[in-house]
Amino acid sequence: MFAEKIGVDLGTANAVIYVKGKGILLKEPSAVAVDRRKDAVIAVGEPAQRMLGRSPEHIEVIHPLREGVIADFDTTEKMLRYFLEKIKAQRLLSKPKVLICHPADITEIEKKALLEAAEKAGGKKIELAEEPKVAALGAGMDIFQPDGNMIVDIGGGTTGIAVLSMGEIVSARLIRGAGDKFSTDLTTYINKRYALQTGEHTIEKMKRSIVINTEASESEDIQVEGLDIVTGLPRIITVTSGELTEALEESLGMITRTINAVLEDTPPELTIDVKERGIVLTGGGALMKGLGVRLREELDMPVFASEDPLHSAAKGAGIMLESNSGRNKGT
Repeated sequence: MFAEKIGVDLGTANAVIYVKGKGILLKEPSAVAVDRRKDAVIAVGEPAQRMLGRSPEHIEVIHPLREGVIADFDTTEKMLRYFLEKIKAQRLLSKPKVLICHPADITEIEKKALLEAAEKAGGKKIELAEEPKVAALGAGMDIFQPDGNMIVDIGGGTTGIAVLSMGEIVSARLIRGAGDKFSTDLTTYINKRYALQTGEHTIEKMKRSIVINTEASESEDIQVEGLDIVTGLPRIITVTSGELTEALEESLGMITRTINAVLEDTPPELTIDVKERGIVLTGGGALMKGLGVRLREELDMPVFASEDPLHSAAKGAGIMLESNSGRNKGT
């Protein structure tokens, strides 16, 4: 039987899998729940993510990728194997051919870990593709012409910023942290300003509610639930987008500075193209309300979110699979 060809966007926060000829078949959190008493995996993906902050002490919810790379090899392999089995990618004796997206600026050792994890999870012919390039394809950008195209891919673990032309990355930089850093900034702010301890689900809900750069006097109130650090009792506070934007200033400023640094590394002709065409945002961070407006004002150029930012990388992997244009073969 013919082996499946699948594209995997194995992100720090979420995993998205595209199967050639079928489209996106899986969207799950990159999470694994482990029973430490039995040293056994008890849930993967969405069921594991739901246990976060709600399980007994012997149940640990692990996110095996950090900053876009593997932090826990064995757990990553088990998670990927589960996802492949869930979409029935392995057919009798055949093994799927796998194309995995990765941040542009990772080491050879980190690339090797991805290849080995995919092979042990049941993949056969493993290939790697740089995420900015794949996400740009999935966002509908024509990167194969001699024109400058800029993408800012804001994921959970990394923000990849790149200028592409003629199908290749011309200049690029990687910010480690990305959406996770936003979460840390907000957690720290709420903890220090309001003496409130919040969970990951609450912080994610808060990120979806923020309108970046909205004045405190103009923004709608956002309710935040948590535990009072002093009394240990549940408490609800009210915050505004304006003050939460201030909490994110350092991380937001880092994105703007890095975009400018990438443009400085780019040939003038391509930089002019980018300033005329604008920047395309992908990844979960592209869904933050007002981010495009802020970047447009700070950079003085058009900024657009892709039509489907969460799935741009997986869709781009699909385009590469459909056109047989995968690069950087691994095994």
